Amino acid sequence: MSERIVVDPVTRIEGHLRIEAEVKDGKIVDAWSAGTMVRGLEIILKGRDPRDAWAFAERVCGVCTTVHALASVRSVEDALAIKIPPNAELIRNIMFCTQYIHDHVVHFYHLHALDWVDVVSALKADPAATSQLAQKLSKYPKSSPGYFSDVQKRLTKFVESGQLGIFANGYWGHPAFKLPPEANLMAVAHYLEALEWQKEIVKIHAIFGGKNPHPNYLVGGAPCSINIDEANAINAERLAFVGQALQRGLEFVEQVYIPDVMAVAPFYLDWAGIGGGLENYLCYGDLPTNGFSDISSFKFPRGAILGRDLTKVHPVDPKDDTGVQEFIDHSWYEYSSEGGKHPWKGETNLKYSGPKPPYEHLDVEKKYSWLKTPRWKGHAMEVGPLARMLVGYASGQPEIKEVVTEALTALNAQPAVLFSTLGRTAARAIESRLAARWGLEFFQQLLANIKAGDTRTFTRDRWEPSTWPSEARGVGCSEAPRGALAHWIVIKDSKIANYQLVVPSTWNASPRDGKGQRSAYEQALIGTPVHDPQQPLELIRTIHSFDPCLACAVHLYEDQKEIARHELLVK
Repeated sequence: MSERIVVDPVTRIEGHLRIEAEVKDGKIVDAWSAGTMVRGLEIILKGRDPRDAWAFAERVCGVCTTVHALASVRSVEDALAIKIPPNAELIRNIMFCTQYIHDHVVHFYHLHALDWVDVVSALKADPAATSQLAQKLSKYPKSSPGYFSDVQKRLTKFVESGQLGIFANGYWGHPAFKLPPEANLMAVAHYLEALEWQKEIVKIHAIFGGKNPHPNYLVGGAPCSINIDEANAINAERLAFVGQALQRGLEFVEQVYIPDVMAVAPFYLDWAGIGGGLENYLCYGDLPTNGFSDISSFKFPRGAILGRDLTKVHPVDPKDDTGVQEFIDHSWYEYSSEGGKHPWKGETNLKYSGPKPPYEHLDVEKKYSWLKTPRWKGHAMEVGPLARMLVGYASGQPEIKEVVTEALTALNAQPAVLFSTLGRTAARAIESRLAARWGLEFFQQLLANIKAGDTRTFTRDRWEPSTWPSEARGVGCSEAPRGALAHWIVIKDSKIANYQLVVPSTWNASPRDGKGQRSAYEQALIGTPVHDPQQPLELIRTIHSFDPCLACAVHLYEDQKEIARHELLVK
């Protein structure tokens, strides 16, 4: 007999995700991923000035804000052949790296660590032994017995009050938790530490973009001027803060985040064989060092890996209409014609009249999600940190090969362990170190340009609509923290005629295609053990390893009563 688990909504993510999984003999044998909101942002953008698109697109999400604005301005610049000044590229790169450092740390500690860390177990820890463990792993200064004792007392007050607050509703005591109490206490302490730390690093976005979480962007460059002596410009004081914040970010990643991941991993090496899912990986690449048109200069290389073959990286062209296509075989949409559509010809049609939420069960033989199903040359692809590290490693990018090899050596493991839930989590930490180092590197280049007298951050070239062709189209690619992101735009008579975005969670969380191929979430769950279907910690652990973010995959919540439920249904 098999059991159907329904987790709705999946918590500790942005947006609304529903997972149904069929469990038989203690393992998941089938799974279905559903976005339970309606997509419609593209409709809002039609008819608007393309130079304003970034401000709307950025607000598709409260987490991945800056990367959507970046992809949007790049799409317009690509369509109109606008080349931005070097300083603008550097500022964008610094903001990009800042987003990575912040997002990855927040994901690990506040969204994913509690899948590995038993908070209640930390009450049994010896603070002195915890201090010894922390000092063995890192030189981070906050590691005294008194520090961990204070954290333990703070946690004890939560428990004694009967209200765990931010730690409520966890599956504490679940047998899938394997860390000793001291490691749990150390992780809880750093959870709280990261809450304070993350407030500072995002100020970099406020300096260059005016605010956070939705910093300003600008077609043609960066929305800030540089004058080291001007109070209302990017001056010496603000530049000094940026440098200090980036340095503190590097220290937190290298002295707290990386050591914690390396401390947790040895207790969960069995998860190096769980949750691998798809064997195909896609990366658009990012962080240009010689202009965005020169993809060979990207810090994150562009490419695709098929069948986990790390000896070959396939070229990827987002403009190829036989490459990226979106299908709706199992999505609550309608197309004017059958088959997949390249985003330049994409449609967002909400006239589908078939069964939609609310529902008891997904009708998985028909349409069951508000996400479309993207494919690259017919292949289901995983995107995200693991894809970036694999494509970079296989491409021979020296810096990526170095940090990946270093991590594998520390774990005494082969690259094959990366194809897993644990590998996905480790890949995110590995690239956080790269982003922190690269952010400082770009900052030093910006300082060098300023010292040499170059303070340009914007070009007016082709800014006026009178200089535009009657029709143009472009694509803006980026690598959001969660994976490959691209915005496609069609401009006619100076207005947006069509706009489509295919985001990371559209790739990873989408329903099956017409051939029955599962996407990344669904495939990764196959074979995942489930000790107790009433407490499916293992399912959540694998899904959270992708860092789901549904808000930019589907855009308008369709209300229903009792949406927040987790029920066990038996066939």
